[in-house]
Amino acid sequence: MQPTLTYDPHPSAPQLRLPPGACDAHVHVFGPAARFPFADGRSFTPADAPKEALFALHRHLGIERCVIVQSLCHGHDNRVVEDAIAAGGGNYLGVALLPLDVADEELARLASVGFRGVRFNFARNPAADFDVEGVVAFSRRLEPFGMHLQLHFERGLIRELASPIARSAVPVVIDHMARVDASAGAADPDFIALHALMQDPLFRVKVSGVDRISRATDYADGVAIAQRLVRDFPERCFWGTDWPHPLHDHVPDDGVLVDALSRIAPEPDVRERLLVRNPQDFYRFGGR
Repeated sequence: MQPTLTYDPHPSAPQLRLPPGACDAHVHVFGPAARFPFADGRSFTPADAPKEALFALHRHLGIERCVIVQSLCHGHDNRVVEDAIAAGGGNYLGVALLPLDVADEELARLASVGFRGVRFNFARNPAADFDVEGVVAFSRRLEPFGMHLQLHFERGLIRELASPIARSAVPVVIDHMARVDASAGAADPDFIALHALMQDPLFRVKVSGVDRISRATDYADGVAIAQRLVRDFPERCFWGTDWPHPLHDHVPDDGVLVDALSRIAPEPDVRERLLVRNPQDFYRFGGR
């Protein structure tokens, strides 16, 4: 069976004009599988979404910088992201997936070619064998290389894991607003836990995935959660499209996601901080 395309190859043109240097801080690249095979034992097989399609999308949307996150479908073989970083002219950086026993030499090499962090995915199913204490210990090994932890939580897990991850030796970036239930608003227990964690300057959050946490067709409740986080923590939020939208219940229009920024960060100076200054300061585009 042919894998299903998870992204719209012809998204709408956004009405919102993004500021120079705008960064999409969360995307993936898939394949081409003939060159970058998918991992054995993967939980899903996407259609190819190569770097060329990503670069074309960003030209269409007015995005100049990007952080590419290694996907589980490629496992610990980070070559697909490394290849895209090399082709990105200094405007594309990466976040790796790695085993806890990776050699320091490989961490140093990845840092030297543009990887700024290492991601771990926490989910109860299909297996609950994640090693939270191991990840916290691993964070000490990232510190010499200027790398951070990036954590993706299944809904509900942020409450369970907030205490141990607060002991990280390096900054922690939380993906997709911890997958809170936007329909419950600020009363959602996951949002309360996320908001409490964000009081600690160790933490950052990606206000990506308004389309994943929302049950509304216009993503209004997801946008409201993102807007609250940007309002309360303007200097520690990033935004991303999450292209090419794997394991989703629908195919979002990336032009619509860009236009949602006018609601997430209505003030131009706040939007510029979210899209330009925050990612520049944290991810160090240009090696700064």
